[in-house]
Amino acid sequence: MNFLTVSEPEKRLIPSSGVRGPVPVLIAIMTFVMVVVGAAGLALANTAGVVRSGVEHRYSIQIIDGRSSASAAVAVARGQPGVIRATAVPQQELRRTLERWLGPAAAAADLPVPTIIDVDLAPGSDAGAIGRQVEKALPNARFVAHRDSLAPMLAALNGLTMLAAGLIVLIALASAAAVVLAARGALDTHRGTIAVMHGIGATDRQVARLFVRQIAVDALVGGFAGAVVAGVIIALVMGGASLAATIVGEPPLGWADALLLAMLPILVALLATLVARSALLRALRDRL
Repeated sequence: MNFLTVSEPEKRLIPSSGVRGPVPVLIAIMTFVMVVVGAAGLALANTAGVVRSGVEHRYSIQIIDGRSSASAAVAVARGQPGVIRATAVPQQELRRTLERWLGPAAAAADLPVPTIIDVDLAPGSDAGAIGRQVEKALPNARFVAHRDSLAPMLAALNGLTMLAAGLIVLIALASAAAVVLAARGALDTHRGTIAVMHGIGATDRQVARLFVRQIAVDALVGGFAGAVVAGVIIALVMGGASLAATIVGEPPLGWADALLLAMLPILVALLATLVARSALLRALRDRL
């Protein structure tokens, strides 16, 4: 707390620009964007994790135009060790799914509809051996893992998550560069005062501490302001979380994610403080 406390003489030496100064406004904007992007990245990562865990042990037996083979396929699947459940998907459900792509033509009687049997395996089961036994008993059947079918979607979700992480790093670097410029500008603005302080024996560290303290306070104020606004917007958007929970089984963001997002303004303020201190000490050594 002593580091953030500014005495009256220090305030007169280096007057604060207040919350409407460039640093708090800049940090608020950057933190807002970081929190929103971070929330999107965490939601994508959580969704990918839920989908991946949900299909980890799920497989299907696909038989092209094999209505007569459905009962045999179910019997073969249920007879394999490690199979928990084997259920044929109703033809009506398959046709309803096709209607989304083909329209009324999906209801045509002459349209061949494959037979699909959903199969759930126990953890640790040998899916390869089960698949070989099913395909041996039914040569026209294919034993397909759901995760293979969803691999492109999971890859896209992982790619978007990495993109969000990269954007956060880039925004943090941009914030650091802006803080450096603001710190150097503050030195130029108060060059006369700094010269007097040096003349009466103040060290570079003592001078830099005055500016770093103000930047730290500005970064904290701006960071929390940006995070609060982002939190309100995320909460409004998460009003549709009930639909997302229905799709993936749980809300896209949990309390642990909220805590991680709440840490962002503190991390931003810490980054701004360290970067400003290093830049100020270097500038004082080189230019003053």
